[in-house]
Amino acid sequence: MATQCLMFAELEPDATLDFPVPLSDKYKPERVADFAGLSEVKKVLAGFVARPINAGFLFYGPAGSGKTSMAYALANELQGFVHHVRAGDCSVKTINDTVFSCWHCAPPGYKRHVVIVDEIDRSTEATQYSLLSYLDGTETVPDTVWVFTSNEIDQLPAKFTSRCRSMKFGNYGIQEDAAALLERVWKSESDKPVPNCARIIKDALGNVRAALMALEMKLYAA
Repeated sequence: MATQCLMFAELEPDATLDFPVPLSDKYKPERVADFAGLSEVKKVLAGFVARPINAGFLFYGPAGSGKTSMAYALANELQGFVHHVRAGDCSVKTINDTVFSCWHCAPPGYKRHVVIVDEIDRSTEATQYSLLSYLDGTETVPDTVWVFTSNEIDQLPAKFTSRCRSMKFGNYGIQEDAAALLERVWKSESDKPVPNCARIIKDALGNVRAALMALEMKLYAA
């Protein structure tokens, strides 16, 4: 351990490591319209971007269907400062701390706050109930959009879901767009023959994140 500490201590203060990011991060969509499939979701969110209000959204669907990525793309288009509550970290205290932060003015360059809460279904019922007054207008947080993600919504209390604009994410109709995305990524990363991208997305059951990881494996082997 002492040797490792010495090695890191000998690095120049401004030294950086050129460590490539995963394809799923490198090619993450930055705009709502850039996502593969999800035509109805994109249509609704594009309209919301044009006429934003204080609101709460619930994005639900299988893992890898783009829920959190879409939340970030929405925040980007709304010029929103993101408060990201990660899966398993959502508690009453976390919500209260986040609300306190949102009451302050958005930092320069931002127009509003966007709170992204991952896997709200994993939080306690007390935490879910603590959000109700912020979502129904009783204690509206100014210039704030809430986006909750969940794989399922059946276990969430109706009092919570009724206060959110629920949007279902899925893989229906995604194959053509996703295969085209994989082909573009391959051509950007390699000059070798393009693999069967339609087959990759099919084997990944429409999960774009899993398909990009499979494409990475083929890049390693190329």
